[in-house]
Amino acid sequence: MTVGEYVRCGEVEGTVMHIGLFTTRLRTITGVEVSIPNNVVLGGQLHNYSRHPDGPGMWLETGVTIGYDTPWRQVHRLLLEAAARTTGVAKEPPPFVLQTALSDFYVDYRLRVRVAEVLRRAVVLSELHAQIQDGFNAEGVQIMSPNYEADPESPKLVPRENWERLPSPPETGKGPPAAD
Repeated sequence: MTVGEYVRCGEVEGTVMHIGLFTTRLRTITGVEVSIPNNVVLGGQLHNYSRHPDGPGMWLETGVTIGYDTPWRQVHRLLLEAAARTTGVAKEPPPFVLQTALSDFYVDYRLRVRVAEVLRRAVVLSELHAQIQDGFNAEGVQIMSPNYEADPESPKLVPRENWERLPSPPETGKGPPAAD
């Protein structure tokens, strides 16, 4: 690990700002500077996202679990289309989908994408999740597993006409409900 690299040590993730005799300082994506004792750095698990055999950048992974009533080819296509629409996802090497589990009620799909700018990984992942939701909603594919009791009477989807709807304005002129 060297200054300037993007790492994760325990629950802290950020850019290495300083490596001292007793502590290492990281700056998180939210700008918080965190000092970690070097015995924790050396004795724990350290993920260095800046060093990868595929070159600069890093792989990101996210997943959905979808019921068996949705064709797996459709799920793969929707995930790959979401990746293609997401700013910051590299075209090369290309994103890919793995089916990592055939569970009792659903299939576990994992989408892997390459992100060139490691410091933007949280923003890219957030946009990727939004693109996945929009793509699945547009095609009427519900993301409601892994745990549900029974199929709903109506699909759990957000209609396209409500995608950009603003929240309702707060009610004015009313105080809190009266106590009984």
